[in-house]
Amino acid sequence: MRNLVVAAILLLTGCAKTLPSVQEGDVIFQTSRSGQSLAIQKATHSPYSHMGIIIFRDGTPYVFETVATTRYTPLKQWINRGQHGRYVLKRLKDAGTILTPEVSQRLHDEANHYLGRPYDLMFEWSDDRMYCSELVWKLYKHAANMELGQLQTVKDLDLSEPVVKAKMHERYGDKVPLNETVISPAAMFDSPLLVVVSQT
Repeated sequence: MRNLVVAAILLLTGCAKTLPSVQEGDVIFQTSRSGQSLAIQKATHSPYSHMGIIIFRDGTPYVFETVATTRYTPLKQWINRGQHGRYVLKRLKDAGTILTPEVSQRLHDEANHYLGRPYDLMFEWSDDRMYCSELVWKLYKHAANMELGQLQTVKDLDLSEPVVKAKMHERYGDKVPLNETVISPAAMFDSPLLVVVSQT
């Protein structure tokens, strides 16, 4: 009985969060609580430092992402892991037309192809290791021949902030790969092909 009362109070005060209504292929963004989150935010001038793509498995929505490895994470767990449980959910403007059953199947096939890959701390543009925005960008490129976000190089990012400089030195020493191709969560968030459908 006490649990029911607590739940009712949470609902009335707006403290209880319901999961967003998601569709396959939706892209979801959050502010990560990882050790590199602030550096990513400063380098890209964006609060969003982590992202994933919604993939359904047996009718249940998961966020396909890469953290320690590339994996399927339950949607609620993924949202709760972000800073303050906040997120922004985006969808293709023409999702109903673009995400045909064939394209959806290719998304699944590509996801399974990358499943289990280790996280790429060096942010290299290869398929051996993956980072979050690279994973989602490549899934859409290979499955639907779409480029969600403008590719950049490391030198296009803002490398002037002390926290960014420190993280770069930690990863690369004095040999920062300035010409390495990268795609950031910020660049994908700004894609004109996506529209906001839900956020907290």
